[in-house]
Amino acid sequence: MRAAALALAAALALAAHAERADRDKEIVVNADKLTADDANRTSVFEGNVVITQGTMRMTANRVTVREDPLRHKFYVAYGAPVTFRQKRDNVDEYVEGYAQRAEFDDLNDIVKLYENARVKSNQNEITGNFISYDVNRELAQVTGAPPGTAPPPNSRIKMTIIPAKKEEAGKPGAAPGKAGAAPQEAAPPVALKPDAGPGTR
Repeated sequence: MRAAALALAAALALAAHAERADRDKEIVVNADKLTADDANRTSVFEGNVVITQGTMRMTANRVTVREDPLRHKFYVAYGAPVTFRQKRDNVDEYVEGYAQRAEFDDLNDIVKLYENARVKSNQNEITGNFISYDVNRELAQVTGAPPGTAPPPNSRIKMTIIPAKKEEAGKPGAAPGKAGAAPQEAAPPVALKPDAGPGTR
């Protein structure tokens, strides 16, 4: 059904660097109810909505899809929270996202996460009440509140970055015995002088 395919693009857009092979996989949507209003170009999926495609999986309580006369789509997902998970491209890592509400505008390719928003990749994580990501410009914005609204008192954003482990192999000064470390030259023997004290002949 065309309406089902439209709803899934919102989830796919949430991972700009996600597994590319997923785009060619079968799209599956499950929900308790679907209301398709062709006259108003609106489709609503309700009740335990689960969307999957390849490694991508999104869950929500409700997903609404609107289409304008030029067939641009605007998606809104509601949950407690909305969850998203998908494998990143070319690495054995997953991107995870959480928010009370998620929106995607496929005209401008912008993803927005509202209320207790959190995006996590490996052990790196960023949280805020509002996270916006411009897919085309690869520009992220994280604030204590959506634009045009006052943030709650003491509202802060938080980013956690786990430093990558440095590879010691093959680097100058690497400890002996490590793979790729250059062999160290043997130190010259120490020349011992005879004791000049009493009893020395």
